[in-house]
Amino acid sequence: MQSDEVQKYLSYDHKAELQAAADRLRGTVRHTRIEESGILSERSGHRVLLKPENLQLTGSFKLRGAYNKIASLSQADLDRGIVTASAGNHAQGVAFAAREREAQATIVMPQITPPLKVDATRAYGAEVVLQGNVFDESFAYAQQLAQERHMTFVHPFDDYEVLCGQGTIAMEILQDVPDVTDIVVPMGGGGLAAGIALAVKTFRPEVNVIGATPVGSPAWRESFAAGHVVEAAQVNTAAEGVAVKRPGDLTFALLQQDLDDIVQVTERDISEMILLMLEKHKLVVEAAGAVPLAALSQLDLQSKVFQSETGPHVIVPIVSGGNIDTVTIGAVIQRGMISRGRIMQFGVELPDVPGQLAKIATLLADLRANVIELNHDQFKASGHYRNGVLLEVTVETNGPDHIAHVLDTLRGEGFRVEQVY
Repeated sequence: MQSDEVQKYLSYDHKAELQAAADRLRGTVRHTRIEESGILSERSGHRVLLKPENLQLTGSFKLRGAYNKIASLSQADLDRGIVTASAGNHAQGVAFAAREREAQATIVMPQITPPLKVDATRAYGAEVVLQGNVFDESFAYAQQLAQERHMTFVHPFDDYEVLCGQGTIAMEILQDVPDVTDIVVPMGGGGLAAGIALAVKTFRPEVNVIGATPVGSPAWRESFAAGHVVEAAQVNTAAEGVAVKRPGDLTFALLQQDLDDIVQVTERDISEMILLMLEKHKLVVEAAGAVPLAALSQLDLQSKVFQSETGPHVIVPIVSGGNIDTVTIGAVIQRGMISRGRIMQFGVELPDVPGQLAKIATLLADLRANVIELNHDQFKASGHYRNGVLLEVTVETNGPDHIAHVLDTLRGEGFRVEQVY
């Protein structure tokens, strides 16, 4: 987006535009209800209230911006057909909104997009084109299609109507949580964060807006440091919804003036929060939606806002989406349980004589380490024992201390044990 166009949008009557967006969405988009999180409040030392946009129609916040944009288009724009690029959630929002307005939508998605999101997009009647390995490559191809086919291009984040639609989330938060002090939002291209910041600073400027990004997605950090939009050399995160190399020009301009702070989170913390939401809140959360939840543990450490204030805050992290496929969620659960010390695998070499396996099994039973999987393979033995076998055991444990106790006990009985994970 050119700088003069950015300045034009910055001069708009934001209050009127945000209210117009809320009016367009009323009756179509779900007003998601706030849910208090006792576990996150206890961990953070502040009151934490979830804004569960994973329960939104189409499974994410993206419907808001897509619907607001498409509802604002002329009939001539709709008749040309709509094309966009998306890592998944914007795709479903555009497909849903286009169907409502009886327009044909073409969605370009990265080849790595989870099948769940591809199938859901097609189910709304859109044509899906898988092109590129990352979002930015899909984006370039969508722009090419728009030129070649003379279609109406709907930007997934660097668009004023789109980000105003996302800003209706903040309007609901301000209505439902009048004492809110901080809103934490994930940042990919910046449409959600910019919309939230625009609405907050328009209606309640004293409320802090804090952005959260994965460590492996450095574009925002580098852009703020440089004072202008910087394209990251690479993006390496499982949170494909925020895996964007280049932030938007309009979103950067808005966030540069309105964002109060930004924190980074690790992939391990993201996985941990997906598992925590399943266990404690019975909520299915995708990786991008878990980013602001993971950021809660970083606020006191990194945020200048928090360092300058005293007393508990009322924090609302936006759980941006829940479109995660079953294969991914299974892997996330396993990684989360391993990181918590809830699952452990070890290998032990045994002499190939009767009774050794039974002895290991008895010790594990006495230690209350539940066996999940067992592999008994004499061909893997390294020769510590003549006619030896390698026993690989996966057990369910109760945390790091329990794991240490299991390993120490086995070694104390003379077994040569190596922990695999």
